[in-house]
Amino acid sequence: MTQKKKVQAEETPDVIAASNWNFMFKWLFIIGGVATGLVNALAINPEFTIPSFLIWVSVVIGVIVGIFYFNSDDFINVGLRFMIFSAAARSLPGETELIAYATAFFLGFAFYLGPIVLTMAVVYFVKKYILNK
Repeated sequence: MTQKKKVQAEETPDVIAASNWNFMFKWLFIIGGVATGLVNALAINPEFTIPSFLIWVSVVIGVIVGIFYFNSDDFINVGLRFMIFSAAARSLPGETELIAYATAFFLGFAFYLGPIVLTMAVVYFVKKYILNK
């Protein structure tokens, strides 16, 4: 007996565009987090100074990603990521230089997650209490 072929539904342009934006925001989240962590790790060196605009670029990217990439209903899980990165950074002993750089990287990533969590909290409460009436 021959099997029926499954007919695949063609993706509409809206679905394709949404998946492209989701792909772009995912990589923006990853690159922003790694870049913020690396810059913070390099800041251990006293000769390296962080330009102030890099901090604001990281905050702006975090706000954009918090609004457009993450679902505000997933607020608790992203907040837990923030707490886990912060706790991991504070729990590492800073006895060797490698661990000091790892601690600074984790703290930098936690600094990047902070604006994302705050943005998600605002979006969550606006959706729940203001737009739900």
